[in-house]
Amino acid sequence: MVTLEQIKALRDETGVSVMQCKKALEEAGGDHEKARALLRRRGAEIASKKQGRTLGAGVIASYVHADNRIGVLVEVLSETDFVARNSDFKTLADDIALHIAAMDPRYVKDEDASPDERAEIARAFADDPSLAEKPAEIKQKIIDGKTDAYFKEHTLMRQQFVKEPDLTVKELVERAIQKLGEKIEVTRFMRYNLLEE
Repeated sequence: MVTLEQIKALRDETGVSVMQCKKALEEAGGDHEKARALLRRRGAEIASKKQGRTLGAGVIASYVHADNRIGVLVEVLSETDFVARNSDFKTLADDIALHIAAMDPRYVKDEDASPDERAEIARAFADDPSLAEKPAEIKQKIIDGKTDAYFKEHTLMRQQFVKEPDLTVKELVERAIQKLGEKIEVTRFMRYNLLEE
């Protein structure tokens, strides 16, 4: 039997509805970690179902680091003003702005890197002298792996969220979609660093 304390703890951690938390805990046999994983998977499923919806509202969030040397503007969109004015949505946008200041991504999502940029990064890894003696097939796997790791590190949606490192930014957004019931998307950002071009 799932207790109210278990439901409350999961709800406080994830922010999703009491009923979703209860159902996840029941399916997981009361195991908190399994329930979290179920909620995360459901969040991804819900997000994928909402992909075709139109974004018509949103916010621009900003963050300026305490030393006033780094500043961020990020655009986060939703379907309606109702969600865009919601405090949870604004908190999400603020958290993403803080994350961008800390992690300095270059792209929002994988598709934002052009094929030319990908080829240039792959060429840089291919020039590594330690790969010269490797067989072609293994060399290509190493180059592909290093290229993917590079883009994972520099793509906002694939980065580990600074405030909850067990979540990616994509999973953070999916959790918000699950909670708020609308398509949410980070569309663009600008990060400023004092005296940097």
